[in-house]
Amino acid sequence: MTGLAAAGAALLVLTGARSGADPTPATQAEIGARELAELDRLKARGLLDEAAHTAARAEAARRLLAGQAGTTPAPKTDRRDRLWVLGGIAAATAAALGLYGLTGSPGLPDQAYQRRVDDWATRLETLDPAQLAAVAARAAQDRPNDPQALAMLGAARFAADDPLGAASAFRRLIEREPENAQAWARLGESLVRANDDQIGADAEAAFRQAVKHDPDQLGARFFLGEAALRRGDGAVTRAMWTPLIAALDPADPRRKDLERRLPRAE
Repeated sequence: MTGLAAAGAALLVLTGARSGADPTPATQAEIGARELAELDRLKARGLLDEAAHTAARAEAARRLLAGQAGTTPAPKTDRRDRLWVLGGIAAATAAALGLYGLTGSPGLPDQAYQRRVDDWATRLETLDPAQLAAVAARAAQDRPNDPQALAMLGAARFAADDPLGAASAFRRLIEREPENAQAWARLGESLVRANDDQIGADAEAAFRQAVKHDPDQLGARFFLGEAALRRGDGAVTRAMWTPLIAALDPADPRRKDLERRLPRAE
């Protein structure tokens, strides 16, 4: 397959080089000659008088000379140039294969994705977020009615920067536990992440459900207050952020930031 790919690339390179090196026909000269001949025919048929014929021929000749002056001579090539091109392609292919032989694993057999997930499940502490999400997806697939498995899947996908996948997992969890305030809050956070940190109507609705089922969902309160602040609704912002500020440690910089941004009562 590598040889076929290299041969195809060589054919494309040689075809492009050939089309760029072959001299092009003198189309400008041909067009100019046809234009002069047409002017002569018009004069012979009596459609142009002598003065108009002379002026038209002079203009056509001027355009023809200007076009020829701007023509770039075609490059000249010989057989050695083609050999250089082929040699360069062969050298690049050999270098790529050599680099793979040094840094790759040519003798390593292919490993199916499911087998890799099986291996990841035995060493969770060494996995990156995407691998953890794959293991969590396997667990949720094996236990589709397990709320804990769905919660883990949503959290893992969120950490793996897959907010849409996380939102899907949290929606499945909410279908099984409609009063799960934490699931509503995490759904809202996932929707905000997926919407480039914009708090849309669907995310705001999720946060409202979270606060409805658990007024102590401080993360949901933050986003609801932020959305109200962006709309200029200071009363709602104060209602949402006041309990949040009270719950934060006085030395927490987040508390100072919220106090600074909190609108004053009118």
